[in-house]
Amino acid sequence: MRSQASRRQVDQDRRQFVVSASLAAGGLALGIVSVKAKASVLASGPWTPDAVEGSELSPWVEIARDDTVTMRVPTPEIGNGAMTQIAMNVTEELACDWSRVRVEFCSIQRDYLEKGVYTAGFLPFFGGHATDKVRMARALQVGASARERLKAAAASRWRVAVAEIEAKNSMLTHVPSGRHLRYGEVAAAAAKVTLPTEPALKPQSEWTFLGKASPGKLHAPQVVNGSATFGIDVQVPGMVHAALMQSPVHGGKLKSHRPEAVLGMPGVRAVVVVDPAKTKGSPVPQKSTWGFGDNQAQSGVAVIADHYWQAKQALDALPAEWDTGPGPQWRSSAQIYEAARALLDASGGTVLRKSGDVASVKSDKVVEAVYSTPYCENASLEPLNGTALVTADSTEVWCPTQDMLQAYWVAIDETGLPPEKVKIHEAYVGGGFGRRTMADDVRMVVAVAKEFPGLPVKTIWSREQCFQQGRYRTPIITRFKAALGADGYPQAVTSRASFVGTRPLYRLTLGYDDMPYFTSGIIPHVHISSTNLPLHVLNGAYRGPCFNSHAFFVESFIDECAVAAGIDPLEYRLKLVSHWDKPWSDCLRVAAEKAGWGQPLPKGEGRGIAITSWPQAAMHDAGTIMCAAVRVTVTPQGELTVKQVDVAFECGRVANRGAVRAQIEGGTIFGMNMTLNEQLTVKDGAIAERNFNQYRMLRINDRLPVINVHFDALSNHDRFDIIGEAPVGPVGPAIGNAIFQATGKRLRTTPFRTYDLSWS
Repeated sequence: MRSQASRRQVDQDRRQFVVSASLAAGGLALGIVSVKAKASVLASGPWTPDAVEGSELSPWVEIARDDTVTMRVPTPEIGNGAMTQIAMNVTEELACDWSRVRVEFCSIQRDYLEKGVYTAGFLPFFGGHATDKVRMARALQVGASARERLKAAAASRWRVAVAEIEAKNSMLTHVPSGRHLRYGEVAAAAAKVTLPTEPALKPQSEWTFLGKASPGKLHAPQVVNGSATFGIDVQVPGMVHAALMQSPVHGGKLKSHRPEAVLGMPGVRAVVVVDPAKTKGSPVPQKSTWGFGDNQAQSGVAVIADHYWQAKQALDALPAEWDTGPGPQWRSSAQIYEAARALLDASGGTVLRKSGDVASVKSDKVVEAVYSTPYCENASLEPLNGTALVTADSTEVWCPTQDMLQAYWVAIDETGLPPEKVKIHEAYVGGGFGRRTMADDVRMVVAVAKEFPGLPVKTIWSREQCFQQGRYRTPIITRFKAALGADGYPQAVTSRASFVGTRPLYRLTLGYDDMPYFTSGIIPHVHISSTNLPLHVLNGAYRGPCFNSHAFFVESFIDECAVAAGIDPLEYRLKLVSHWDKPWSDCLRVAAEKAGWGQPLPKGEGRGIAITSWPQAAMHDAGTIMCAAVRVTVTPQGELTVKQVDVAFECGRVANRGAVRAQIEGGTIFGMNMTLNEQLTVKDGAIAERNFNQYRMLRINDRLPVINVHFDALSNHDRFDIIGEAPVGPVGPAIGNAIFQATGKRLRTTPFRTYDLSWS
């Protein structure tokens, strides 16, 4: 049965939204339109394929004569299957044949013109989030409305009661007589049906598709056969190519360049300059999805040519001098981290959590340690790119963005054109991991094309430019200190985190002060604070931003406390979460049991465990709890092998077990790689690593552990929470804790590859 809160939410959705239908090439097209906007949309006349832009009714669902169901969604596809999940939500209520379902990106311009036809309550954002309650309600309602219109059309043709019609697998059946009609046969008639009221959604207990089926990603066949269009694949008639170069030091300016040196090279059309002083600022925050902002252009110069290789060759030959500004004062990463570490002892800062009086606690056993994580690059396989056609009165942009809405407003802001004159064409994204959330890349694409109006310009960052122009993981250095009581458990905990970077949005405390250890009252005295070292190097979103660091710090420190107390790390955690929600204990027990916790291991092997929650741990019945138990082997020479990872999790319920398993496996590998290998270094204010050969990552020939994903800890709570970012948290500290068990060496800084793990 649905909860009262769930029913209220759905009822509210029905009051605020209506589902409208219109004739579409003999089929049925449906779109959610706000009540306020419905009158103005319908006043423009019925939707037709040739309707004047801005007057057509934007569909979510289109049913063709041959029963093909096309669903247009506002969610980017970054490889996580978000588009497929939304289509599954619609399918549950529409009861259509899944094999005939197709997905397409919606038009974000239509969303503006029709006053939120796609985005009202439905954020077109980068993450999965396709199982968010509001999003699910929107998609389910679209499916239910389409189904009831189809049933009404069939009932009218047969002159029978609608209640006698059953919809299943794209087939309408009159139950008493056994007569059948395909969806496509009545789609045109259904388009003319007006429902007196919106249908109620099925209770979850009656679902036949969500939670039952595990289909693959709908766009996977196109990816395999090469027909899927990623940003780098975009081809537009008359297109030219731009190779872009920016200051090697963030914040630097182009001091001088000599375009005449390359203008005579084969295929070269122009050399253009992007001057931040002449570009726009951030769009109005409320017009972008999360108000990420920070999408201002950085100084750059681009060569435009007929083909990319011509542009790249000319750019490499272009004499250019940069004013790097004050950035080079930071000569090395070591200097940066030393400065950040010094702030751990500085006065001031921001108090994040305070209870009791830590200064009043005296103890004979004190555990203290400092942990740190470095800059890391998102390292998406597809380099940054985008294509834009800018004219005096219109702009079109083709881009692989993680946030269509923000990309739209950035293009509007950069060109100064009214929204109705700007179009964004979403492309599949060849890896994002947070890098494509800010739309700074979109602004640069538009800024370059603006300097060469009238032709589509595809701008591509070389791999070297991607590395040097990243929006990197926020480095964090954190100190913990615990005063243990006679029972070995903390009586007082003091901690301070020192963030590196100028962007407040990427100084998050998720997984830090909100952990149940510090919020449940089981540790009576807690004082947690933070401080910041401003720096010119730009940080940004990186899968599970900041959470991925805090998880490593907190779970490593809790392990150290357990060891100091002489208590099994599993039992230690179970005691510390005993005053919190039961799923925390369930996840710990399931992961440990499946990993064989407590069973003897050969010398040089160890097990470690860690537990976290994304996006917040301090909320009850919310977020996704993730526990990882890891087994490692370390040879006497120090060669590390992660042999097995057992993951137990609690997100309420799952809608697609196969997709959830894939996300947890992928996130676990991401977190493992981040912990073992990844690190960027700063030299004279610039990022030193320039390509994959200089940036250590897991390769296809590296040995990966057996990853077992266990669904046993699911509570069946009425939510379907976020999966994609949660797995990156616990695997790293679990590996570190296992290494300690195997070697006696405690690793407090990532990446682990920098340590000598040899033992005798």
